[in-house]
Amino acid sequence: MTPDQRRAIEQDCARLIALYANRNDAARWHEVAMLYAPEGRMARPTAPDEWIEGRDAILAAFLARPPRATRHVCSNIVIDVLSPVEAVGESAMLLFTGDPAPKVGSFHDRFILTGEGWRFAERRGSLLF
Repeated sequence: MTPDQRRAIEQDCARLIALYANRNDAARWHEVAMLYAPEGRMARPTAPDEWIEGRDAILAAFLARPPRATRHVCSNIVIDVLSPVEAVGESAMLLFTGDPAPKVGSFHDRFILTGEGWRFAERRGSLLF
């Protein structure tokens, strides 16, 4: 793999993280779910050991949420390319909600290249405070 190919994968996966935050904040749940591979899985930062598996189940979990205003700020994004079709990443997350204090945590991601492009195979959140 050339350095340019590696950088392209890193950029595509970093963009996926930003799309996830923006679509989540806009409550565009169908579009959020489509960022996952069909068999992808997610664990929310508030429940990092409770996996929600499959794109349909992820969509149902988002649709079941009560409405709320949020703003996710993601930074310190580091993507490690494992192969031409797989990468992992970590990013810091700051979540502003209607709660008095913001929540600070991180996401650990696994990405795979699908026929639809790069998608989350796995997204696991955790809270620091």
